[in-house]
Amino acid sequence: MVTLPFLEAMVPGSLLTGGLGAPSRPRVKPPTRLAYIFIPNGVNVAHWTPKAAGSVYQLPSILKPLQPVKDDVLVLTGLTQDKGRANGDGAGDHARATGAFLTGAQPVKTHGANIRLGVSADQVAAQTVGHKTRLPSLEIGCEGGNNAGQCDSGYSCAYTNNISWHGPTTPVPKELDPRRVFDRLFAGEIAKDVAKNQAQRRRRRKSVLDFVLEDTRRLKRQLGGKDGRKVDEYFAAIRDVEKRLAHVDAVDGELVAEPTGLPEKTGESLEYGDHLRLMCDMLVLAFRGDVTRISTFMFARAGSNRHYRQIGVADGHHDLSHHGDDAARLAKIAKINRYHAQHFAYLLQQLKAIPEGESTLLDHCMILYGSGMSDGNAHNNENLPILVAGRGGGTIDSGRHVVYERETPMCNLLLSMLDRTNVHLDFFGDSTGRLPGLQV
Repeated sequence: MVTLPFLEAMVPGSLLTGGLGAPSRPRVKPPTRLAYIFIPNGVNVAHWTPKAAGSVYQLPSILKPLQPVKDDVLVLTGLTQDKGRANGDGAGDHARATGAFLTGAQPVKTHGANIRLGVSADQVAAQTVGHKTRLPSLEIGCEGGNNAGQCDSGYSCAYTNNISWHGPTTPVPKELDPRRVFDRLFAGEIAKDVAKNQAQRRRRRKSVLDFVLEDTRRLKRQLGGKDGRKVDEYFAAIRDVEKRLAHVDAVDGELVAEPTGLPEKTGESLEYGDHLRLMCDMLVLAFRGDVTRISTFMFARAGSNRHYRQIGVADGHHDLSHHGDDAARLAKIAKINRYHAQHFAYLLQQLKAIPEGESTLLDHCMILYGSGMSDGNAHNNENLPILVAGRGGGTIDSGRHVVYERETPMCNLLLSMLDRTNVHLDFFGDSTGRLPGLQV
């Protein structure tokens, strides 16, 4: 099953839909996509925050990789997620901050089965408008962990490993293996058919595109040149990801025709940078083909102590975050923050390169990127490092640094983003109203 990108031929009044052709077509606005990307352990605030507000500002060193897409990004300073604070519950800041990140709810401090939080913003959207796509939402990540047991000072691992919550007691697990994400996007809905299709493709070394080849030929005979090129480019992107996944399979030694009963490796066996990039490409394919319009992506789990030797940082990330104002540690944190920003920039550039309607796919996205805490040493939840990329279908004026009053609830932003996907609530979490400043 290969869903198609937005084509001019889909517009009512086109030749393909039986109308009067291109000259009489009304303008049809492509859908708005919504994504939330989480990075752990806060940031080096001094090298994250621009010195000037407004549209005339310089990107600080951590955000320099975003220079090619600077005009498509809002830097938001001053937002607070109060429910990430202790509020009488003692230690456990990483779990609490992550649990509250998209819910605006205070996690119940427990490592037993009685976890309780709230519905996250992505799932509010999925439960309202998710029926419009084949997948209501897509949850992905690059670092795993169990949901059971204790992970942070008496808090359940469910809080540290998930930012998406379907209900107060139901986290939505993220998929780590890019191969499984690919199959979820393209291999169909019925589990036994997915397994059969996957085995057949691996046995015959076939592409998923081979299974829709004849349908594609019939379709392209009805398309104009612009739409035909768009389909070709989309299929080329799918094939490129397939080839890279096949290489991963070969490295992992898992090119098998039938299930073997052997333990299956996850995408965590990939080099982290390759893993991040593959998952970014999966998200682009999902949005490009309108398989889903809602996604969450955890670059790493809360409190992650991953090392970053690929950029010369052998220390664990969480260990470094307790920097004690040590200049060497702060410099290493900034390198990690910048490395994450490089992959975020890659994602945005991929989205921006795809024409959609009269603009680009990125123009029809809202992508929130940030952390549930500000400074990993202070474990504070005010002045969070938050970016919003994309123009939300023309409802956001990007390319600015917007500074808000201290203690402005982050939930005001979450509420305002939901508004722009036609999900209208009176309030969300501890919101006090809509967030001003997203449009000039």
